[in-house]
Amino acid sequence: MSLPHAILTALLEKPSSGLELTRRFDKSIGYFWSATHQQIYRELAKLEQSGFIRALAAEAPARGQKKEYEVLPAGRAELTEWAAAAQDPKPMRDPLLLRMRAAAVVGTGGLRDELERHLALHRDKLTMYQGIEAKDFPPERDSERDRLRHLVLRGGIELETFWIGWLTEALDTLGEEPVDAQPVEA
Repeated sequence: MSLPHAILTALLEKPSSGLELTRRFDKSIGYFWSATHQQIYRELAKLEQSGFIRALAAEAPARGQKKEYEVLPAGRAELTEWAAAAQDPKPMRDPLLLRMRAAAVVGTGGLRDELERHLALHRDKLTMYQGIEAKDFPPERDSERDRLRHLVLRGGIELETFWIGWLTEALDTLGEEPVDAQPVEA
């Protein structure tokens, strides 16, 4: 049920059209909670039907004009309740980890290239996050809202730092030559 809450959060930050929301997801929330444009539009319809949001009246209605949505009190209450609720951590499901486990059984041919590709992707994302941090979170931005947003970004920075370290260790462990599959003992 997190996508509706991500949308409510984004709309409380700034009333937006579906298109604006999808762009904002691509630039911020999407770094840690992804959604397709179709998913966002479907959820907007469900949230509106549930009475959590409404489309704002257009100043000059025109055919094909995009709807801009705002959160209603029921939507704010839903988000407040959800934000305060307990939730256990979700288990990690990363195909790369499963592929490495499989490589231990069938051999590591091609694994080094994939690990290097992942390492480059994580380095790029870390650089991007650090750029956002430098641009959007100067020391003088110290409101509680800014500190919480910065903390979310810092979580992303720490995760990318972890993956870079772990992938570097994995590449060092793998060595230069592919390892042949060894029989797995039950």
